[in-house]
Amino acid sequence: MTTPSNPEAPALSVLVEELRKPFQQISEEFEVLRPALYRYYRYLTHTPRDAEDLVQDTLMRAFTVLATSHDAPTNPKAWLFRVASNRWLNWCKRRREVPQAPHHQSAYSPADAQATREAAGSLVAGLSPQERAALVLKDMFDFSLEEVAVTLSTSVGAVKAALHRARGKMKEPMWRDEPAVAPQVISDFCDAFNARDLDRVLSLLLDTTDIELSGTFVGGGLELAKRSFGGLLFATPMAMNAGIRAEYRGNIQAEPPRFTLHMHRGAPLVLTVWKHDDGDHVRGVSLFETADDHITGIKTYMHSPELIAEVCTELGLTFRTNGYRNWN
Repeated sequence: MTTPSNPEAPALSVLVEELRKPFQQISEEFEVLRPALYRYYRYLTHTPRDAEDLVQDTLMRAFTVLATSHDAPTNPKAWLFRVASNRWLNWCKRRREVPQAPHHQSAYSPADAQATREAAGSLVAGLSPQERAALVLKDMFDFSLEEVAVTLSTSVGAVKAALHRARGKMKEPMWRDEPAVAPQVISDFCDAFNARDLDRVLSLLLDTTDIELSGTFVGGGLELAKRSFGGLLFATPMAMNAGIRAEYRGNIQAEPPRFTLHMHRGAPLVLTVWKHDDGDHVRGVSLFETADDHITGIKTYMHSPELIAEVCTELGLTFRTNGYRNWN
């Protein structure tokens, strides 16, 4: 028995290709604002991963809003920050974020450099989402009261009240003393990849494992995993360099990268390390989701320079960044 073909599939494939072009154009248009946008979210959130995810979410929302608008914004930066602030408030609502002290705290110690860096994100942890945004826009980005009000879709009076409450709540920074234990399956995955055992790599995934290269593609399943990790392990040098534009490759050597597992801010991260003429340098950061003894999701950040820099700086590792996109 033959399987009936889906006549809608070719049309959808063409639509996907056509949608990719304007989204890439929007991403390039706002590329100059990416560092400021990341910094804004980094002041608001607890981890660089949350900040980068919100940056990507904002770019997607900006694409959608612009596609349904009659006119282009006259002030792109102010407009993008308004979109970003709305995404931040909605993100907090979805997470039902309630300001509270961490369950496990240790006193802030200036002598501990990494504790100091991790404590920085806790300065505004006790504030409501709107108080955080108002404080960051006013004090970190030097927005006027009127600009803050427009960005947060509120009144100047409400901004003043939020700032007053926020400054009254600010306390000595505290940092979260979290357990640093990674699931064994992630360690097994790294060992299998570094041994170039693709079958073993795939055996640790599910048929439904999600695979995402942040800002570039989203997919899933074993076939995609086989192409992705098999390409890194066994393909030609050009294929191994896929995703790194020529101007960012530098003196990278034509051999497979290796994976290293690290704990960062209470979460296990897998770093992708490439060999260069001047040594080994990190070029990618991956976040894994697991269930029992399998990996259910892999999200890789390769075109997130601020995130890579922050994570590697805190871990004391050398790195190279790959720009914000993999297309020319």
